[in-house]
Amino acid sequence: MTSAQLRDFVITVLEDMKGNQIEVIDLTDRNSFTDFLVIVSGTSTRQVKAMAERVVERAKQEGIRPMGIEGEREGEWVLVDLCDVVVHVMLPQTRAFYNLEKLWSVPPTTRSNASG
Repeated sequence: MTSAQLRDFVITVLEDMKGNQIEVIDLTDRNSFTDFLVIVSGTSTRQVKAMAERVVERAKQEGIRPMGIEGEREGEWVLVDLCDVVVHVMLPQTRAFYNLEKLWSVPPTTRSNASG
């Protein structure tokens, strides 16, 4: 599965779970750790946990093993690392506080040689 297909697969799973405000940030030309960030909000810790669990479950069914899962216990922000796609499932207030969309929307800067 390509990273774009995995992104679309994750979005479908999250839509099926009634995820809110699904956002995708394309990082293919900006870093080496992942191609896409998928950010979604859940209405409760229960829904956040359920969406993350479903992503993991469905990915495993497709033969994709998550590299890591963080935050399952608390359920305010669960991160699922699928290598080419990193999924952030968050409560709305957590999402607003960390504002990942704004953080990753800043264009990369070009470093100049300051030693002149």
